[in-house]
Amino acid sequence: MRLYIAEKPSMGAEIAKCLPGPISRKDGYITTGDGVVTWGFGHILRQAEPGEYDEKYQKWRMEDLPIIPGVWKLLVTESCKKQFGIIQNLINKATEIIHAGDPDREGQLLIDEVLDYINNEKPVRRILLNALDEKSIKKAIANLRDNKDFFNLKQSALARARADWLIGMNLSRAYTLAAQRAGHRLTLPIGRVKTPTLALVVRRERELEDFKPLDYYTIKAEFQHINGSFITTWKPKDEQIGLDSEGRLIAETVANELVNKLETSDKNAVISFCETVEKKEPQRLPFSLSALQVLAGKKYNYDPQTVLDTAQKLYERKLTSYPRSDCDFLPESQHEDAPVILDNLRSIAQSELANWSSGAKASLKSRAWNDKKITAHHAIIPTQEKCNFAGLSETERNIYFLIAQAYIAQFYPIHIYDQTRAEVQYVDETFTVSGRIITEVGWKEVYGADAEDKKDEDSNSLPAMSKGDSANYISAAVDKKATRPPTRFTASTLLAAMKEIHKYVKNPELKKQLKDVSGIGTEATRATIINELITRGFLREEKKKKYLLPTDAAYILVDALPDDMTYPDSTALWENNLHSMASGAESLDTFISQQVEFTIKLCSKAISLSIPLKGEYPCPQCGLGVLQARNGRNGKFWGCSAYPQCKASYDDHNGQPKKPEHSCPRCAKGALQQINGKNGKFWGCTKFPICRATYNDKDNKPDVPVQMEIKKPIKVTL
Repeated sequence: MRLYIAEKPSMGAEIAKCLPGPISRKDGYITTGDGVVTWGFGHILRQAEPGEYDEKYQKWRMEDLPIIPGVWKLLVTESCKKQFGIIQNLINKATEIIHAGDPDREGQLLIDEVLDYINNEKPVRRILLNALDEKSIKKAIANLRDNKDFFNLKQSALARARADWLIGMNLSRAYTLAAQRAGHRLTLPIGRVKTPTLALVVRRERELEDFKPLDYYTIKAEFQHINGSFITTWKPKDEQIGLDSEGRLIAETVANELVNKLETSDKNAVISFCETVEKKEPQRLPFSLSALQVLAGKKYNYDPQTVLDTAQKLYERKLTSYPRSDCDFLPESQHEDAPVILDNLRSIAQSELANWSSGAKASLKSRAWNDKKITAHHAIIPTQEKCNFAGLSETERNIYFLIAQAYIAQFYPIHIYDQTRAEVQYVDETFTVSGRIITEVGWKEVYGADAEDKKDEDSNSLPAMSKGDSANYISAAVDKKATRPPTRFTASTLLAAMKEIHKYVKNPELKKQLKDVSGIGTEATRATIINELITRGFLREEKKKKYLLPTDAAYILVDALPDDMTYPDSTALWENNLHSMASGAESLDTFISQQVEFTIKLCSKAISLSIPLKGEYPCPQCGLGVLQARNGRNGKFWGCSAYPQCKASYDDHNGQPKKPEHSCPRCAKGALQQINGKNGKFWGCTKFPICRATYNDKDNKPDVPVQMEIKKPIKVTL
C-alpha cells in the first residue's frame, strides 16, 4: 500500500482528488484506487519543555542554567494523539510512504520527525507541491523524488528548532530572573529572531528621540544651450568650506556668496562632460512572500500577517502557487504553462489585468525563468485555474491583482532608455545634470507610475549637447532644506528590514559578507514574530499610520541584554549557516555546539547583570534588589527581590517595610536579627556570611558593647 502523508487535511483532500478512484473518506484518512492519503495538523510532535526533562526545571532558578538536553525529546501534542495513532497504524500497513509536507524547511521536518519518531524503515519518496490545481498535483505525483535527497533540508530545520529551544528556554529564564531580581515583575521572552527584531524598533525610536534637524543648502542653476535650457545642481569640491561630514553645505553665507559670484560673472559656461548610454531594466521579478508583503503594505496598508493569510486562502482555492516561498524565480519547464494562464487572465473580470494580458507575448522569456535559482519552491504566480475575480473578497482581489500583474509583466519586453549625464563648468564651479529618453516602455507599461521605485532626476528632458559646447548662465537660487528624521517602522517595513538585515548589522565587515543572506526568520515566520511582539505587549501599533512603537517592557528587555543578542549580527550569521546546512555545507552537530557555547556565555552574563531597580524600597542590605511585600507563615513581611542571593527580610508596618531597630555596628550595612541557636537566642547580622558579627541576647535586644554602637561622626572645629 502506498501512503501519502500530507501536512494538513486540506492538502490531503486535494491529493486524493487527483488519484484514481474509488475514493472513500474515513476517520483521519482517505482511501483511493492508488493508496491511502492521511495528514497531520502542522506539528504533531512538539519539543519537550525543560520540566519534562527533569522535574527540578519546573521552577526557574539561575543555578540550573543553562539547560542543555543530552538527548533531545519529542512528545506527541495532546490535541493530535488520535491522529498520530491513525498515522502510525497506516505506516505499519504501508509498503511505500510519500512525504507530502509543504515544500520548505519546516514542511520537510514535520513529516520526517514523525517517521523518525516511530523508527520507520520503509522507503520514503517526496512530492513537491507548489500549487494545488489538478494539473500541478498530477505533474508532481509523476515526478516523485527520493526523500533522502532532502536529508540536509531536514537537518537545517532541526538545527533551527533546537537553536530556538536553547536560546528561548535558557535566556528567557536567565534574563527574566535578572529583571525580577531588580524588582521588575515581568517575563522577558527572548528569541533568536524576535529579540534583534524588537531591538530594531527600540533603536529606531531612540534615534528619533535624539534627532535634531540640521539645515543645509543646495544650489540650482539654469543654463541656456543653443538647443534649449536645462537646470543643474551645484556639486561642491571636496575642499569646499562650509560642508559637514556628509558633504552637505550648512553655511548659508557661503551659499549666498556663491550665487552672487555666479550672478556677477560675464563668462560663458562650458559643457565639460557629456555621456549618453543605453540602459536596460529587466522585468521586475515575480513575488517571494516577503516581497509581496512589503508591496501590499505599501500599496494597500496591509500588515504582513493579513497578506500571508490571504495568499494562503488563494493557494487553497487553487488560484495561486505555494505562498511561503523565499524564491522569486520560476522553473524553466513552467514557461509552457504561460499560454493557458495568460488566456485565463485575458477573460478575467478585471479590466487592467485583462488589457495587460492581451498585450502580453507568451513566447517572451524573462530572467525569472531560471532553474539555477530554484530551491524547493518557486515564486508566487497564478495557476492554470480560472479565477472568478468578482467572487473574491476585496483583500483577496487586491493580492491576486498584485500576483497576476507581476506574472503578466514577464511577457513584456525589457524597458530601454538612453541616459545622459552631463557636467557644466562655470566660474570654477561644477554643476551636474542627468536625463533620460525612453526608447522602449516594455514591462513598465504594466506598472505605470508604480514602476519607479524612487524619485529619479534622470526623468528630466535634456537638449542635445556635446562635450565642449558652450552655454549661457541664466539664473541660480539657494534651496534651504533640512535633514529628516528616520521613519518609524510599520509591520511591513519591519518585515522588509528583517529580510534586508545586512543593513542593520553592527560589524561593518560582516555587513558586506551578509549582503546576500536572505535575512533573519523565514518567509513563514516573520509576520508571526512581529504579531507576537505586539500581542505580548512589547510593541504597540499606532492606529492612524500603523507605526510600531516600543513599550516600557521593550526597553527593559533590550537594555538588559548584551549586544550579542540585540544586534542581528549573530542571528544573521546563523541563518547563513542554516542555509549552508540545507545544501550540505554545514553539520548539525557543529551548529548546535556553537549555539550551546553562545547560550552558556549569555547565561553567565545574566548572573552579574545590573538592571535599574523598580520599586519604592531599595534593599538596604544588598542594594541590588528592592523590598517586596510577601505573605509568609506568620503573616505579611517584606523580602528582597534578589532572593535567594539576598535573604533580607523586614516586618510589615502599616503597609511599609519596618526599618530595623538594630543596625549592625560591625559592617554598618546589615541589620541585627534575633536567631534561635543551639544554646538559646542570639543576634546575628543579616549580611552573613559576609559579616559574621554575633551578639548575646539581653531582654530580647542585642547586647552590643557601648563603644561599638554606631554613632554619627562628630564634627570638630579647631
